[in-house]
Amino acid sequence: MVSRQVMAILGEATPLLEQISIDEAFLDVSTHPDDLETLCRKLQTHIREQLGLPCSLGAASNKLVAKIATDVGKARGRSTPLPGETGLLDQPPCAITIVPAGEEAQFLAQLPVHLLWGVGPKTAERLDTLGIHSIGELAACSEIELAQKFGKHGYELVRHARGQDERPVITFYETKSISQETTFARDVRSLPELLKVMDHQAEQVAKRLQQKNMAGSTVKIKLRWPDFTTLTRQLSLKTPTDQPDIISQAAHELFIKEWREGRAVRLIGVGVSGLHSQARQLSLWDAPNERQQRLQSALHELEARFGEGIFLYPAGPKRGH
Repeated sequence: MVSRQVMAILGEATPLLEQISIDEAFLDVSTHPDDLETLCRKLQTHIREQLGLPCSLGAASNKLVAKIATDVGKARGRSTPLPGETGLLDQPPCAITIVPAGEEAQFLAQLPVHLLWGVGPKTAERLDTLGIHSIGELAACSEIELAQKFGKHGYELVRHARGQDERPVITFYETKSISQETTFARDVRSLPELLKVMDHQAEQVAKRLQQKNMAGSTVKIKLRWPDFTTLTRQLSLKTPTDQPDIISQAAHELFIKEWREGRAVRLIGVGVSGLHSQARQLSLWDAPNERQQRLQSALHELEARFGEGIFLYPAGPKRGH
């Protein structure tokens, strides 16, 4: 995928990379040996030569101003010549816009207020009624007065208009839940078939939990009837788990409470939330459940290497249903 290739090139400059869309990312290059102009030109050249793609870059002391600098460069509809080239490049633009530290407010001042992050069409319309059309006019406003009109958002608007933004580059986002869903090609009414699908979903969710060395404290199910009515139900566990049988049993319990015999199901899903990292330590005195956890983790690793179905799992007694 081209997006991954672009991010790989950007990642060569710094591991502190936050991808925010398929073709946009923030980079923290505060410790990079090259100056901003040199680094931007190198990145632009690499992407152009290796992938044949144009790109625009904005550089500043914080994420807010860097993003606006990029947008401003692209909106100018002009290109910055690459090394060895003269004149302007063909569209689309390949702009490089650098805002020196300490000049953030000055750079923003003459720009229309709608370019500021946090100013959507409705906010821009309200600001217009107040006679505020540029970012500089917004920056000159009293934080207290803006807060009275816009609430907490008013404080943020004024701070952003002054070029202030302390958000760090986030290199990863915490996983909040893991789930697996199945939409049936035809509506399913068979209880054994539905429970079998949920068992498989619970197994897949458990695999992903174990791969991430995490356990969840809440099991959820999602159901959709043929009329597209959709509902979710959840059950809190006494202790977090990454075990498929526990997830499956809780999912079955939730499902049975909602389903009546013969009712058709269009979609069914099983998930786990309330995730926690869990540290495991090898020991000769592990409880049976801990040994089982490590055994299943080992089996999942082998399946990942050699494919599913390399093991035969004996059918044990069914719980409850």
